[in-house]
Amino acid sequence: MALPPRDKPVARVGRAPMTIGRERSGPPERRSLAPRSATITVMIRAAFAAAKSLKRDFGEVEHLQVSEKGPGDFVSRADIQAERTLRAELARTRPEYGFLGEEGGETKGDGRNRWIADPLDGTTNFLHGVPHFAISLALERDGEVIAGVIYQPISDELFWAEKGNGAFIDTPNARSRRLRVSGRKDPARALVATGIPHMGRGDHPAYVKKLEAVMGRTAGVRRWGAAALDLAFVAAGRYDAFFEFGLSPWDVAAGILMVREAGGLVNEVPGGPYALGTSSSILATNANLRDTMVEILA
Repeated sequence: MALPPRDKPVARVGRAPMTIGRERSGPPERRSLAPRSATITVMIRAAFAAAKSLKRDFGEVEHLQVSEKGPGDFVSRADIQAERTLRAELARTRPEYGFLGEEGGETKGDGRNRWIADPLDGTTNFLHGVPHFAISLALERDGEVIAGVIYQPISDELFWAEKGNGAFIDTPNARSRRLRVSGRKDPARALVATGIPHMGRGDHPAYVKKLEAVMGRTAGVRRWGAAALDLAFVAAGRYDAFFEFGLSPWDVAAGILMVREAGGLVNEVPGGPYALGTSSSILATNANLRDTMVEILA
């Protein structure tokens, strides 16, 4: 028996395009349950716009035009295009702001406000077809990061934070869930993330000693190759700690705010205060594990 035609829209099931030829660029149709400032809204829209080309190119990584910047450090057409999109989208609404990006360098602005962006954190993952990468975008005002967005296009997870207002996650199944770092105290139960220095980068023997110490005292170590997501996962309580050496401001600016707004601590590996742009190492933890992790890594 044929069903009568519907004159009202029905609920969508699955993740197919909403109309023919229209591709999802993120979850803008999901209304936030937490208050967002106009600045955060601008940042999220810019990240979604940049994600469109990344998702398209990720499906055809074998056809990407890739040039090599250095041993194990690649730049692709995809991240260059994503940064151009971020710059253009942000300039439409905040033309006076400066911009610091991994690929295009720095554009001076009004001297107070500066976007800090990594258009494709996890480039090596992206180029090898590993679906773990993100767009990281932060706003620095008078030398202090006050807003941050980290968006994973493949999982459609959006992490965002504003100074003094907390950190949140939006997913296809949850809206504006507040982020909290884990409460674990015992390192034997802790899951720790890190970044392993690759060919041509870092002091490998010194790093291996620290990794051995962490391996011997914790429940496990993970190395996923995207520092922005590592920090977001600490903020979400998925990881209990994260440490790495030699990161740049665009790798960590948004994630640092995310961890702190979720109740966590960010220091240098030896335990001193972390300074964006000058610190050579980073350690993000909950308050219970900070001193223990400093001791383990000493």
